Amino acid sequence: MAMTLPSAATATATNALAVDSRSLNALKYEAGQNSPQAAKEAAKQFESLFMREMIKSMREATMKSGLMEGGQADLGTDMLDQQLSIQMSGRQGGLSEAIQRQLTRQIGGGDAGAGAEPTFSVPSTLSLGAASQRAAAVAADPSAPAPKGRESFVQHHRDAAERVAKESGIPASFMLGQAGHETGWGKSEIRSKDGDNSFNLFGIKAGKGWTGKVAEITTTEYIGGVPRKVTAKFRAYDSYEDSFKDYAKLINDNPRYEKAREKTHSAVAYATELQKAGYATDPEYASKLSRAINSTLRVSPRTAA
Repeated sequence: MAMTLPSAATATATNALAVDSRSLNALKYEAGQNSPQAAKEAAKQFESLFMREMIKSMREATMKSGLMEGGQADLGTDMLDQQLSIQMSGRQGGLSEAIQRQLTRQIGGGDAGAGAEPTFSVPSTLSLGAASQRAAAVAADPSAPAPKGRESFVQHHRDAAERVAKESGIPASFMLGQAGHETGWGKSEIRSKDGDNSFNLFGIKAGKGWTGKVAEITTTEYIGGVPRKVTAKFRAYDSYEDSFKDYAKLINDNPRYEKAREKTHSAVAYATELQKAGYATDPEYASKLSRAINSTLRVSPRTAA
């Protein structure tokens, strides 16, 4: 039985990533030569390209610190992404298996003539980029579980906070800082007894006028300056963005917070007025909140407005 050896192009493709149209065309031509190995390698490379586009979109959606930026750093990152995409492709049950099956069916069914380039449908670089961007958008879903840690927390909620800021006039950084402080940057969100997320980022309680969903939990209240564990009912929402909207409505509509609304030019002044108005019982609330807001500004300066 004759054994088909992979061509030089296929062997090279095993350890490289197809990044331009000529490389992709060469891979498709190799796949059309009735070689199962060539079809497998072509499928693997298309999966690598998809992975690379997805990693690229994820990096673009991630906040940068500014410490490791520049041409050389970008080159190094690009090379790392390329190697990651190669290592992630070709795994059992992955996208490459589906592409290989399509290639094999079309080649075996005579869709391409002898020596001709097969006419199979594979996503272009543009469509792959769009797909990875959609994946990034899904990851940023405001109702999805929020990541923990200050930078990840701010990144996850920033868009929702900025949308509400435009409508309410309350700076996004103020809302993000307060949400971060109330939840420990996502580490201690309010959940109901059955474990469902309340999406309540601001610790807003469910008073007599609240007609929506409720989450009842044990929390810490300061009574006479002494911390006590008490059971309280908190408002529950359908998404994190609903929480931002309800917080903004509370601050803008409740006369208690009129002076706080006038102090949105200063994190310290705003936090001080919230404490005076009785937003929280913690005697150190103003200083803790102002620090949280200022730390948010350091993470993401664009949320200042």
